[in-house]
Amino acid sequence: DGLYTPGSVVKPYIALGALNEGVIDSETIIHTTGSISIPNPYDKTKETIFRDWKNLGSLSMRQAIAMSSDAYFYAVGGGYKDQKGLGILKIDQYLRKFGFGLPMKLDFAQGKAGTIPTPEWKKKTFNEDWFVGDTYHTAIGQYGFQVTPLQLARAVSAIANGGSLIVPHIIYGQPVEIEGKVDVPQKYFKIVQEGMILGAKEGTSKAFASINAKIAAKSGTAELGVSKDKVNSWITGFWPYDNPKYAFVVMLERGSVHNLIGAVAAMKQEFEWMEVNTPQYLR
Repeated sequence: DGLYTPGSVVKPYIALGALNEGVIDSETIIHTTGSISIPNPYDKTKETIFRDWKNLGSLSMRQAIAMSSDAYFYAVGGGYKDQKGLGILKIDQYLRKFGFGLPMKLDFAQGKAGTIPTPEWKKKTFNEDWFVGDTYHTAIGQYGFQVTPLQLARAVSAIANGGSLIVPHIIYGQPVEIEGKVDVPQKYFKIVQEGMILGAKEGTSKAFASINAKIAAKSGTAELGVSKDKVNSWITGFWPYDNPKYAFVVMLERGSVHNLIGAVAAMKQEFEWMEVNTPQYLR
């Protein structure tokens, strides 16, 4: 089970942390403009620009999850102007609640721990200080962030089931073993779930809207390398959203940034096959 940069599929976990810590409530609107700018830490007369993938305008939390706004999560992750941020230490804390950055208990393989970027990690790896820009990038699943697909499958299943971290098994019929519980109120899980439902209906995962199933999803595109000409394309989610039974993760590794056939399209093909061949699993 390899390690990969996750990109925006980590935003639901940042959202849960921000809600639980009172950084923002679900109805607060953040007015985004396609980028944010802060003083350059090396030259205060210049600005460092952090771009969104698109100018998405004014967003509530559900809309920010559905449309995968980078600017929104820069603000709630690291703080921006009047909006306070969760901060990197709390980001690390909440991501670990969902099993990221930790080895996984498995009966069939050794689960890798992966990496959540932190000031301690940066100092040890690069002998450099941490800046708010590093927090921004971590909040959208970039920088040195590394996860396994299985970690994401377990984490998104915890979003679906309200916070239970289940030990993965590959043998059907084994009893469910819960390794831990994320201590966040159910009302906050519901908000994040609703953002992912909106994402599958009219957001970045709206290709699923034509599928006859109640799907909740969060897409992600992780830019790779200095030139950023390669990406990992992700889709994670669960169904049926009113009584979740199945979680899914698809990742297309190191594709061209110009490739329009991403992980959402790949999972849509799987859903279309299931509609014809195994419709009982979609209900």
